[in-house]
Amino acid sequence: MNQSEPYQPGPASGAHIEREGDNWTLVLVRELRHSPEKVWAALTDPAQLREWAPFDVDSSMDKVGTVKLTWVGAPGPMDTKVTRVEPPNLLEYDGTRWQLEESGGGTRLTLWTKIPRGFISMGAAGWHIAFDVLDHLLGGTPIGRLSGPAAMHFAGWQRLNAEYAQLFGVAVPKWTPGAPKS
Repeated sequence: MNQSEPYQPGPASGAHIEREGDNWTLVLVRELRHSPEKVWAALTDPAQLREWAPFDVDSSMDKVGTVKLTWVGAPGPMDTKVTRVEPPNLLEYDGTRWQLEESGGGTRLTLWTKIPRGFISMGAAGWHIAFDVLDHLLGGTPIGRLSGPAAMHFAGWQRLNAEYAQLFGVAVPKWTPGAPKS
């Protein structure tokens, strides 16, 4: 982090879950103070994604096709099909959908992502932090990427994980980052 004040995320908010049979979708909505075009570039440009997102890609996500996507902390890349691109409003790939709408001079960013039920609160906490990092980055006050295992050791993530679990009515995962397995 490179701010004079340490980063602390706000309370859990702007999220809900949708269920269709055994499939779960985490939906997060965030109001950003930046234009849809600026947010779009941060969602599709590999260099910008490396600054805030919990994954890296090997090429731009601004066109339909396949990219290699690597989650932070994962052992390696996976082929990811970008299936829908409507700049600067809609991006879809492998169970993930981003919608950008102009809102009060900024952008309402909505993310739908398919996720196993047991990981819903963890995913919400991680994306909450990633959106904060994105907002700071686009505002010219970067705080540095905080994702994957590093985010899970962050006290703010742990608090958010518990808050989102309560909000969604799911159990807080019993796994603690870095804890020895018994």
